[in-house]
Amino acid sequence: MANATVRKVVLAYSGGLDTSVMLKWIKERYGCEVITFTANVGQGEELVGLQEKALATGASRCYIEDMREEFVRDFVFMALKANAVYEGFYLLGTSLARPLIAKRQIEIAKREGADAVAHGATGKGNDQVRFELTYYALDPDIRVIAPWREWEFRSRTDLIEYAARHGIPVSATHEKPYSIDRNLLHVSYEGGILEDPWREPPEDMFLLTVSPERAPDRPTTIEIAFEEGVPVALDGEYLNPVALLETLNALGGENGIGRVDMVENRFVGMKSRGVYETPGGTILHIAHRALESITLDRELGRLRDALIPKIAELIYYGFWYSPEFQALRAFIDQTQKNVTGTVRLRLYKGNCIVLGRRSPCSLYRPEYATFEADQVYDQRDAAGFIKLNALRLRLHGMRATAEATILR
Repeated sequence: MANATVRKVVLAYSGGLDTSVMLKWIKERYGCEVITFTANVGQGEELVGLQEKALATGASRCYIEDMREEFVRDFVFMALKANAVYEGFYLLGTSLARPLIAKRQIEIAKREGADAVAHGATGKGNDQVRFELTYYALDPDIRVIAPWREWEFRSRTDLIEYAARHGIPVSATHEKPYSIDRNLLHVSYEGGILEDPWREPPEDMFLLTVSPERAPDRPTTIEIAFEEGVPVALDGEYLNPVALLETLNALGGENGIGRVDMVENRFVGMKSRGVYETPGGTILHIAHRALESITLDRELGRLRDALIPKIAELIYYGFWYSPEFQALRAFIDQTQKNVTGTVRLRLYKGNCIVLGRRSPCSLYRPEYATFEADQVYDQRDAAGFIKLNALRLRLHGMRATAEATILR
């Protein structure tokens, strides 16, 4: 039987109801050793007591690793440089964390001599694809166990009953009104009461942001400095990636910035409603766009912008380690060589407003753009420029005139 060939599994473990049950279920079903791995990407208090819980449930070893720096530096900031937004609104918080978690999971599996990895994603969502595409890209022969596609359980009630029978320590006692995924870039909410796209999200659901109505009446003004497309300083103080994003999350959250409510198209084919809080990421996205407006060449910028839907799609679908995405990353890095400078913004009641931008690499030249007298631009040159661009339009007009004459 195929199950007997599995000796050791590394499970991506959150400590929630699903993965707690999975730990026990995998040990029973496959008769194997289970090692848990948890990546700290900014879940906060969710990490408290995880090691004790994993070992109590039967894990032979428990890895908990702080990956926040790598997450922000190599994944969040890479998407920021690309201005990657999925279907106009989603800044890809969950999508960006999954390839990092899966990459480290494979590394631990190799270190431990495991012959399989497992994840807690369902058979309906995007995460199963993101995890497994990364697994196979980095270890083509790895075996993947996806309990939600294999086991007999059909609901959270089934899982709660199983946990009670086996003495598995879980805090869940009833169906949650929605599911939550949190990391340093965002908090996402879906399922449960949010499955009705007409229903307004409850205000007490949000963890990072106040509503714009409850935000302060006094605006907050900040300055963000970038070097080659990467944010490096806030109000003149250089900060590491984690501290910078945490600070912007707090500032954006208290000013009601970064809420999104959308119905998106999952990779597997269905539509899904997601509600997101991305305060710091929203501020950075607006600031980055503003700085590019004075530093990025027009045609290069338009070429990059034409690729944004594809870049966002590749991230959303889970193709971070695909050859096409690696090529696009090199292109994005090239576009950012001169995106260096500072942007000043006002945060006020859900709005992030650009007040100014400056750069030592600016392509903006007041002496060329001015409506006042200048010595550098001969306005008579525009006549020939316009005539050359009008030539094909004139030819179309000539043809239309000739056709009309024949018909008469």
